[in-house]
Parts: sequence; structure tokens; C-alpha cells
Amino acid sequence: MLETIWFVLWALLWAVYFILDGFDLGMGTLLPFLGKNESERRIMYNAAGPFWDGNEVWLIAAGGVTFAAFPKAYAVMFSALYAPLLLLLFALIFRAVSFEFRNKVEHDSWRALWDGVHFLANLIPCVLLGVAFANLFMGIPIDVKGVYHGNLLGLLNIYGLAGGVFFLCMFSLHGSLWLAIKSTGSLQTRAVASATFLWPLMLVLLVVFLVLTALYTKLYANYLAMPVLFVLPLLALGGLVGARVMLGAGKLWLAWACSAVFILGVTFFGVAGMFPGMIISSIDPAATVTAFNGASSQ
Repeated sequence: MLETIWFVLWALLWAVYFILDGFDLGMGTLLPFLGKNESERRIMYNAAGPFWDGNEVWLIAAGGVTFAAFPKAYAVMFSALYAPLLLLLFALIFRAVSFEFRNKVEHDSWRALWDGVHFLANLIPCVLLGVAFANLFMGIPIDVKGVYHGNLLGLLNIYGLAGGVFFLCMFSLHGSLWLAIKSTGSLQTRAVASATFLWPLMLVLLVVFLVLTALYTKLYANYLAMPVLFVLPLLALGGLVGARVMLGAGKLWLAWACSAVFILGVTFFGVAGMFPGMIISSIDPAATVTAFNGASSQ
């Protein structure tokens, strides 16, 4: 019972991280496209400024819960996914540096340099998080000793890349809505237009990802065994539809809240399909690390 409770908490912490840091990551990815001048770019930085470092605490909390409650899963995850997680770490470090260094020198070239760093340091985590979780859903080649039999390029398979694109679009939509809340005038107009443009793309990607999930993973086995779980993808779809309805009505806070519900539903859809698996082995089912065999002692 304790293992199940901590598994749900683990999933919830990842969902909260995606919701809260997701709008920062998405907004940073949109910086070159929506910030047309220095004033607008400053507004975009300031829209994330008071929140981004606090939002990253949820990533630390998710990692901490993994370490404390599921040490074997933590060990295998940070060994098998060492390369993408290291790239994620460096990207987050450079994102922090870009916030602090951009205004240290009053020169256009200096600010342009850090704007470029900021863009890449937000884009890369969006894609890497999607690639990592898609591969966890599908399964990775680990043996009974937890040794990973693959490389970084092996993670860039069709399903992994689909997950990367899916997360990029999801966070960009979420970030567009946050920017629309935090801005006015022409920048707000472009933010709303960006969200309006990204919404149908997100809907298409959702359908494609659900189909690919049926083809490349065994997530639906839990859903067929327990049909009540289908409320999770319906929750995600409801959140996505609600975001568009509220955006059209000009209720930006509610649109962002619906987008948050969408992210929550997407996260729990994948994690519920994995349960009790946490690190699924694609080469030996006996090597799969679950919430039970990977948990701490009572």
C-alpha cells in the first residue's frame, strides 16, 4: 500500500513540475518568435523571472522522492538515462545563467548572445523531457543488474522523438497562455495568436501520440484491465478543449488552468499505464524495476 501511495505522489510531483516549469520552458522557447524588440523581450523574461527558480524546486522534489522512496529506480534511471539527464542539467544551468547575465552588459550583441542561450536552454529541456518519458513508457534495454544496453542515439527512436515534439508543443502552448496573462498590447495579441495556432497542432499531436502509444508500448493493458482509468485521457482531452474554449472567451487565467489540467491528465495517463513499472525493461521483463521491487524498505 505504501508503495502505491508513494508512486502516486511521485507521479503528482512530476505533473506539478511540468505544469509550473512548463510555462517557463515554453515561454523561453517562444522568445525569438514573439519578442520583437528589447521591451517585449524584457517583458517575457520578467513574466518568468519571479517564478522559474521556485518552479525548478518541484524537479528536485520529484528526484528526491525517487531517491528516497524508490532507490533502485533512481539508480537505474540515472545510470541508463545518464546522457540525456546530464544534458538536461546543463541546459537548466545555462538557463539560470541567461537570466542573470543578460543585463550585466548594456550592449545589443551581449543581450542577443544570452537570448540565444536562453532559447536553446529552454528548447532542449522541453524535447529531452518528452524523449525521456516516452522511452520510459516504451521500455529501455536494461538487464537484471540494471545495466543499460544502448546509447543516446537509441533513445531517439520514432516514439521517443514523438514524445519530444509532443512535450515541446505542450509547453509552448502553456507558455503562450501564461505570456498572454502577463502582457498587454501587441505582445499579448501575438501570445494569444500563438496559443490559437498551437492548439490544433496540439490536438493532432495528442491523437498521433495516443496511436503511437498503442503501437509502441503496453500502456493500454492497464486501461483494458481497469476501464475506469480511461478517465485520465478524457481529463487531458477535456483540459485541452477547455483551454481553447476559455481562450476564445478571453478568459486567460481559466485557459491556462485548463492547460494545466491537460498536462496533469497527460502525465497521469502515462504513469498509470506503466504501473507498477517505473523503469520498464524492453529486453527482459524480469529486469523491470517496479514500485514494489524498487521501493525502500518498510
